[in-house]
Amino acid sequence: MAHRTDSIQTMKGIGPAKEKLFASLGIHTLEDLICHYPRTYEDRTRLCTIAQLEVDMPSCFRAMVMTNPRSHKIRKGLELTKVTVADHSGRLNITFFNRRFGTEQLVAGNEYIFYGTVTGDFGGYGMTNPVFESMDSSPGVTRRILPIYPLTAGLTNQAVSKAISQALALCGPPEEILPKEILEQYHIMGADRAYYAIHQPQSPEDLDHARRRLIFEEFFVFSAALSLMRAQRTLVTVQPYLRRDLTPFFEALPFSLTKAQRRAIEEISNDFSKGFPMNRLLQGDVGSGKTMVAAAAAYLACKNGQQTALMAPTEILAEQHYKTLTGLLTPLGVQCILLTGSMTPKEKRLAREALSSGEAYLAVGTHALFSKSTEFSHLGLVITDEQHRFGVAQRAALSEKGSGSHLLVMSATPIPRTLALILYGDLEVSVLDELPPGRQVIDTFLVNESYRARLNGFIRKEVQAGHQCYIVCPAVEEGETESGKAAQTWAETLQRTVFPDLPVALIHGRMKGSEKEEVMGAFSRGEAKILVATTVIEVGVDVPNATLMVVEDADRFGLSQLHQLRGRVGRGRDKSWCILVSNSRNPDTLLRLKSLCKTTDGFRIAEEDLKLRGPGDFFGHRQHGLPTFRAASLSMDLELLKQAQAAAADWVNLHGAEHTPEAQALRSRIAHLFRDGMGTFN
Repeated sequence: MAHRTDSIQTMKGIGPAKEKLFASLGIHTLEDLICHYPRTYEDRTRLCTIAQLEVDMPSCFRAMVMTNPRSHKIRKGLELTKVTVADHSGRLNITFFNRRFGTEQLVAGNEYIFYGTVTGDFGGYGMTNPVFESMDSSPGVTRRILPIYPLTAGLTNQAVSKAISQALALCGPPEEILPKEILEQYHIMGADRAYYAIHQPQSPEDLDHARRRLIFEEFFVFSAALSLMRAQRTLVTVQPYLRRDLTPFFEALPFSLTKAQRRAIEEISNDFSKGFPMNRLLQGDVGSGKTMVAAAAAYLACKNGQQTALMAPTEILAEQHYKTLTGLLTPLGVQCILLTGSMTPKEKRLAREALSSGEAYLAVGTHALFSKSTEFSHLGLVITDEQHRFGVAQRAALSEKGSGSHLLVMSATPIPRTLALILYGDLEVSVLDELPPGRQVIDTFLVNESYRARLNGFIRKEVQAGHQCYIVCPAVEEGETESGKAAQTWAETLQRTVFPDLPVALIHGRMKGSEKEEVMGAFSRGEAKILVATTVIEVGVDVPNATLMVVEDADRFGLSQLHQLRGRVGRGRDKSWCILVSNSRNPDTLLRLKSLCKTTDGFRIAEEDLKLRGPGDFFGHRQHGLPTFRAASLSMDLELLKQAQAAAADWVNLHGAEHTPEAQALRSRIAHLFRDGMGTFN
């Protein structure tokens, strides 16, 4: 018998050309092929009469051929074949294009099973290019539930289906990795049946059981991997931090912390005292005060003689954190340094010397913090901001920079529970579900181009009142999107023809760090009144004087991204607004944007965004560290996810270290899942 790791070229009919086509679908081995699941199915088991056929509804029906097929050429390269079929309920005209060879099998007086879609109106109904087979043939393209596979140009659905059947015949399904007791407890179909049923379902019930099995299996493998990570962490011991009096820290703050902030600080303090590395997610909506919780954690680490590294995804955000934390912590005896890629070699050298000597206790920066040339004297705490940009593998790499460092992950992007269970299943979670007093509720409106004159008047009114305005565009330059505004062109238009008397600035991701810093500095100081930007300001410098956010072509952004942009205003004491501009007439798009106008609850928005856009596009770009699930849907299968997580945690706790066939198969599957640089399991 062939091995599942064998190349698909070992199969009959798969040469170099076809191998290349399959490779474009990520299929290289027999196992890849067997795990290439259908994207949908067509139920061709239900037969109806000709009279029951509905327009634009694919259907299966049994009919007798009344006339022999007649073919004639319409023009060069196009041949038309017509035939009439009938049953006891009616007649139907069928047309085939360029199918003379296939239609020669149709013989007048014989019955066939057809599958196709009726088109037309009261002037006449017909069917074009249905598939068919004779009554005495075994079900092939009719009388079965037909899997429809993800394809690429040059590969037909029939070719993929045939290859999968051949692979299953050669090597059989993957080995069982779910223990018998779990199969019984959760009523899960065995692997020996599930992999056949997903590709060759005998009934809708058969297909449902197979789907449930494969979804459960995917979640179980990933959950087991995270459970193993948790178990391994408890094997690493660190010196417990001593409890320190936080009164000096609280008294240094210019405001009182919320109950949620104090609760999160207490949870972190408890983690520090346990004697093994903390791995905690600090999740909160825009403006919920995560930075102050991080400051308290850094203060506690310093008071225990440990250094803290805070990594932000952009230099703008790193500089903002540095400014905020220096002002708060330096008077409390915590020396801070900044380390970013755009600093001069001398500035970097001095910063690194302060870290390696132990002089500095808090380092704020970008990825430069974790380059090989950066050494810490005694790194005890790693804090990452906007964690959705870093996955499980990156978290492991960050923690390894110090010996048993504590890890605090901050996310200002509210993440649906479904997605958080996958992205952060290896972390404990603290949620900041209160906004600090004084935060403004931002009114959000959706308008189209017909409101342009009124919108420009509103922008001018806000600026004349002493406030500032953000205008966000989906692209930097013309031609990057099919239509819509580009930041560079729109900034020039506004400055030249709409607001010639007002200072308009431009910022986008292609500018150098020093240029962005200069522009944001000018906007922060109030020198620029209108800032035209791309989503580079999604996370950026706080400008309390900015009261208006205008998002052009808002339909090109995800809801969660729009919510993040909206959070750039309302950070001061003045009333703030967010105006979404879209000319889309798509009802679903407009419904999506209107949902943002109705709520400022980031978690509700995130759940809606996940349903509409799917996990891959949830943050507007491909997830780092987010596994690719072939069978499971993160927005649809939450109940199975919870069951699989509970089962995996229990089983790993009891049997994870054993050498049974199931345990070894599971560890092998986990290693395969994380083979792209995970490096955490052995």
